[in-house]
Amino acid sequence: MGIFHSLNISASALTAQRLRMDVISSNMANMETTRAEYVGGQWQPYRRKMVVTAEDTKPFSAFLNQELNGVGNGVRVQAIVEDETPFKIVYDPDHPDADENGYVSLPNVDPLKEMVDLISSTRSYEANVTSFNASKNMLLKALEIGK
Repeated sequence: MGIFHSLNISASALTAQRLRMDVISSNMANMETTRAEYVGGQWQPYRRKMVVTAEDTKPFSAFLNQELNGVGNGVRVQAIVEDETPFKIVYDPDHPDADENGYVSLPNVDPLKEMVDLISSTRSYEANVTSFNASKNMLLKALEIGK
């Protein structure tokens, strides 16, 4: 474990949470987008996206060399996946994308769920900033010991 290991772990979490906030912002911006993807000869609404994170793992050789000493390695974004919940169907015969019965398929984005995810992501980001600053301050204090 190196001197900057704790800073690298916090930095990886900050990067993952920033990407999560970006994806949530994209979902909120496309709440009313009815023409996001052209599939099977017709337009499909925007489909909500979610960030999947996983523990950042080291190669097996690092375990053989005992470089890890049981310490975590941070987090990484594994994938950005689409939410497969069905689209919202709304009766709006005046909408340009309404079908012959007057129904429109709207994106499966729930603003309440997005706001809860955004608050959770923001809190995680703030916690990692605090952790990063605490590690930085400890390293600075260690350098002052030699004065």
